[in-house]
Amino acid sequence: MTQDITYTTKTKQLIDSLKSVCANYGLGNDGNEFKIITQVFLYKFLNDKFRFEVKRLRPELADNKEFYQNLKNLYENEDGQYELLMDLLDENVPQLKPHQLISHLYNNQNSEDFAKTFDDTLRDISTENASVFSIKSFSGAKDKLFDELSNYITDSSQKDDFCKALVNKLFEFSFEESFEDYFTEKYDFFKDIFEYLVKDYNSDSGGKYAEYYTPNAVARIIADVLVQGDVKKVRCYDPSVGSGSLLMSLAHNIGEDRCTIYSEDISQKSSTMLRLNLILNNLTHSIPNVIKTNTIAQPYYLEKQKFDYIVSNPPFKLDFSDFREDLDTDRFKERFFAGIPNVPKAKKESMAIYLLFIQHIMYSLNDTGKAAIVVPTGFITAQSGIEKKIRERLIDNGWLRGVVSMPSNIFASTGTNVSVIFIDKQAGQEQIVLMDASKLGETVKEGKNQRTVLTKDEEEKIVNTFSNKESVEGLSVVVNADEIKSKNYSFSAGQYFKVDIEYVDITAEEFSARIKGFETKLDKLFKESNTLDAEIQEQLKGLMYE
Repeated sequence: MTQDITYTTKTKQLIDSLKSVCANYGLGNDGNEFKIITQVFLYKFLNDKFRFEVKRLRPELADNKEFYQNLKNLYENEDGQYELLMDLLDENVPQLKPHQLISHLYNNQNSEDFAKTFDDTLRDISTENASVFSIKSFSGAKDKLFDELSNYITDSSQKDDFCKALVNKLFEFSFEESFEDYFTEKYDFFKDIFEYLVKDYNSDSGGKYAEYYTPNAVARIIADVLVQGDVKKVRCYDPSVGSGSLLMSLAHNIGEDRCTIYSEDISQKSSTMLRLNLILNNLTHSIPNVIKTNTIAQPYYLEKQKFDYIVSNPPFKLDFSDFREDLDTDRFKERFFAGIPNVPKAKKESMAIYLLFIQHIMYSLNDTGKAAIVVPTGFITAQSGIEKKIRERLIDNGWLRGVVSMPSNIFASTGTNVSVIFIDKQAGQEQIVLMDASKLGETVKEGKNQRTVLTKDEEEKIVNTFSNKESVEGLSVVVNADEIKSKNYSFSAGQYFKVDIEYVDITAEEFSARIKGFETKLDKLFKESNTLDAEIQEQLKGLMYE
C-alpha cells in the first residue's frame, strides 16, 4: 500500500510539472495538452522499461548515473555486443539506442534546432518499434507511437524552449529504484494518470465519449470472481476498454502468457493508454488486437471472434442518434435482440447506450464464455423495456451467475450507483448469487467530493461470499431462476432478503398492563396538546395590526 501511495504521488507530481510547462507555453487546458502529457509519459516509461531490462541482462551497466555513458560505450564499440544485447531483449521491451534516451536529449538540449532533434527522436523510436507497438484502426490503418509534439506550439520561436522544458522535467523527475520495483510486479501503470487527468478533460459527466476510470477495487473483484482454477490459452475482450484497467486485472489473474487481449474503443487517447499498459505489463503480443473503432456501429470482431472472457465498464448514457437507424437493420437484429433505445425528444445525450453494450457482450461470448459488466443499478430492477428483456434472456437461458450491487460514490468521476452483472454461459438456473454490498466501504474526501473506498477485507468478503455461493444476512442471497421470475425478473438482492419479525410471548395480564401504559401516555400527550392550543389562541387574540 505504501508503494502504491508513493507511485501515485510521484505520478501526480510529474503530471503537474508537465501541465505547468504546457501552461507556460499557452497550452493550459488546451485540447492538445492531454496528448502532450500522455505521450511524454509514454516516452518516459519506454526509457525506464528499457533501462530496467538492459540492467537485468547486463548488471555491470546498472549504475543509474553512469548508465547512459556505459550504454553509449557499448553501442560505439564495434564488437557486436550491443546488437547481441538487443537480440536478447524480450519482445515486450522497446529497443532504443543511446541517443534516444532522455539523458542524451538533456545533455544536448543547447544544440541548434533542438525541437527538431526532439521530434526526430520520438519519430525514430516510433518507426523502429512500429511492428510491435502500433495500433490498428477499423479501416486497417496503423497509427504512430508519437506525434511531433513541437508542432503544438504555433510560435516557432518558442518550439526549442518548449521541448527543452519537457525534457528537463523528465530528467529532473526520477522514479529511481522505487519505480523499477513496479516492473517486477503486476501493475496497472496508467490507472493514476487516467484518473487524475480525466477529472480535467472529462468534467462534463463523461464528455463526448463518457470515459470513466474503473476503481481498482471493482477491477480486482471482477477478476477474482471470474478467474477460478487453472486457465490457459483464453481470449479476453473489452468492447469499451478505456485505459485497460479491467483487462489488466483479468490478465494478471490468468497469467500474461496464458491469455490474449482483444479490445475496441472509439477514443484514440484510451487506445494510447492501453498500448502503454500492454507494453509495460508483458502483453505486447496483444497490441495488434487493440482496435480503435466505434464498437456499436462498426464492430471489428463481431463475426471474427467469440471470446472466453469479456469485461466492460461501458458508457452508460451517450447520444448515438447519428447512427441509430443503421443499427435497426436485419444485419444487427440477432445482436440487439432486446431492441435499440429510442431517440428522446430532449436530452439526446441521455440515450442508454450501455444497453447496446450488454447485448453486444452477450452476442460475443463463446459457448463457455464468462463476462462481467458494470451497469447502473437501475438496470437490475427496471419493470419493463429493453432492460427487462435482457434480464429475461439471462435467466431463461441459464446464463446469470450473479449480481453485486456496489456502494454509492465508488467511482471518482460519477455518483451513479452501479452494480456488476456476472454472466456465465454454463451457470445454470440454480444457485444464483445476488449481493447488496452498498453498505460496505469507508467514505473518504477527495477535494470537494466524497468517495467510497472498499477495504481489502471487504473486497475479500465480497469475492469469497460470491464464489462460495453463501447466503449472508443483510449481504447476499442464493436463489434459483423460478424465484427470480416470481419477482418480475428483479436482480436486486434486497427484494429476496427475509424480513424476520421477533415474537415475544406475554400473558394476558402483561398485555393489559402494556395497553394501560399506552393509554396513560396518550392521555398525558393529549392534555399537553390542549394546553398548547389554548396558549396559542390567547396569543393570537393579542395580535394587532400596526
